[in-house]
This record gives sequence, C-alpha cells and structure tokens, in this order.
Amino acid sequence: MTIYIGREASKLWKRVCAEITTEIYLLAENWKYLLAGLIFQYVHGLAARGVHYLHRPGPVLQDAGFFLLPELGQEKAYISETLFTFIFLSFVLWTFHPFLLKSKKIYTVLIWCRVLAFLVGSQSLRIITFYSTQLPGPNYHCREGSKLATLPRPDSVVEVLLINFPRGIVYGCGDLIFSSHMIFTLVFVRTYHKYGSRRFIKQLAWLLAVVQSFLIVASRKHYTVDVVVAWYTVNLVVFFIDKKLPELPDRTSGAALLPLNTKEKDSRTKEENHKLSNGNSGDPADWRQRTQVNGKTLEDGNTGHPDNAMNGV
Repeated sequence: MTIYIGREASKLWKRVCAEITTEIYLLAENWKYLLAGLIFQYVHGLAARGVHYLHRPGPVLQDAGFFLLPELGQEKAYISETLFTFIFLSFVLWTFHPFLLKSKKIYTVLIWCRVLAFLVGSQSLRIITFYSTQLPGPNYHCREGSKLATLPRPDSVVEVLLINFPRGIVYGCGDLIFSSHMIFTLVFVRTYHKYGSRRFIKQLAWLLAVVQSFLIVASRKHYTVDVVVAWYTVNLVVFFIDKKLPELPDRTSGAALLPLNTKEKDSRTKEENHKLSNGNSGDPADWRQRTQVNGKTLEDGNTGHPDNAMNGV
C-alpha cells in the first residue's frame, strides 16, 4: 500500500511539474493579455465607484420582478452572494484542474485570456450603460434615508482611485444596468459549457445561473431589467468575441505544445533520416518493410512472388 501511494504521488508530482512548465511557457507569450484584463477589472471597479458619486436616492421604481418575487429582506441578502461565491470559486478551481488531473482539455493561461476578453467586452458596455442613465438604487443601502446612498465630494483624486475596496464595491450604488454578478456568472457558465467535460455539471451550471437571477431580484440588489439585459447582452458579447478569437488547442490528442529543444530536434531529425534511408516515409501509415528485387522496391504485399517479379509476370 505504501509503495502504491509513493508511486502515485511521484506520478502526480511529475504531472504538476510538467504542467507548470507548459503554463509558464504560455504565460511568457500571453502575459500582456492577462495583465490588460486584470487592469480593466480595476478600471471597471473605478467606474462603478465614480457613478456612486452621481447617485441620487429616490423612490424604488415599479418592477415586475419585485411584484412577482417575495422580498428576501436584509437578513437573507447573503443568500445570493453565497451562491455567487460558490459559482465563482468553482469555476476558478476548474480552470486549474490541469495541474492535478490526468484527463485535461484546456490550458489554464489560455482559458483565462479568453475569459478576461469576454469580461472586458461585457464590462465596457456596462460602464457605458450605467453612466448613460442613473436610476435610484433598489438595494437597502441605496434608498432614501441611508447614509450610504450618496457619497460626499472626494477630498482628493487618491480617495477616488483607492475605491475603498472591498467596502466600496459591496456597498456601491448607481451601477445598475446591467448586473455585474450576471456578467461573471454567464461568462463562467458559457465557458464551462464549451470546454467542460461533465454534462451534468453543465446542466447544473445553467440552473444555478437561473437561480442566481431570481435571487438577485429577490434580494433587491438590482431591478429585473438589469438581469434581463445581462442575459442577452453577455451571451451576444461572448458569441461574437468567441468567433474572433483563435480556438484553443485540443489537449485530448496528446500533442505537445512546447517547442522542441535542440537535443530533441536533432534526435527527431536523425530518426526521420534513418526511416527515409530504409525506404520509409515519415508517415507512420507507410512504415512497411520493403524488398528490393532486380533494383525494384517491392512492398510487403508483393514479396510473396519474387520469381514472378523476376520473370516480368
């Protein structure tokens, strides 16, 4: 038993080291895209913080979702955040599964380049939308009478740039259309739907996205329109950006992604030259033994009658 555990641990360590080597190579090629996507997450947070200074509380607008769904109340508002945190962490863990599991379909660096591209496209439209029109926030801390509904004029630019993270993000107001929670949820679900391998998890992910939509409205964190607009906008953004991006390499074939070093190249060149000198091409389907008779090369299928070949039959 101890020997078996030691053997499996050794295999796992080799797998992790090999995956780290591959991902470092991909990171060296794509770090600019990852950095740009991460910087834009800060820009998005900064924009949401900025619109809070413009927010003016008022009566909660008439909303069909508010009429149909019972209000959870402040004491149960954590339910939607708990579900969102579960979806977020589950997706992040899944993107790093190639480091541990033997069966893998994605590269972690490449999948995050894709995800960040989807997020940037959706969040750019979101910034334009919530700066175009500021609605009175339906959330409890954004209503009339709440001290958090409006922000005092900032004393310096630094105060704005620091965005009071994470309190400034959690208790933001004014950044309504469309829901940021649904942007992340739909991007993650669509990405797993395309590159995930478990059908049951795909179906569960879509179900959780629907439940998340209802919980956001029931928690009064957004109007129904914020969620509805997110559903078709994010799906369209992901669809069009996905068409423009190059497809991810398929790992199921087992093809190596890393370039060969000099020693490996020389070894492969010698092997190919050896095959060619023996009359075989580089195609494995053409690796057949051949026999020469009277200066003619015969394949295995013709070597059964050498006499006939010598007599010209």
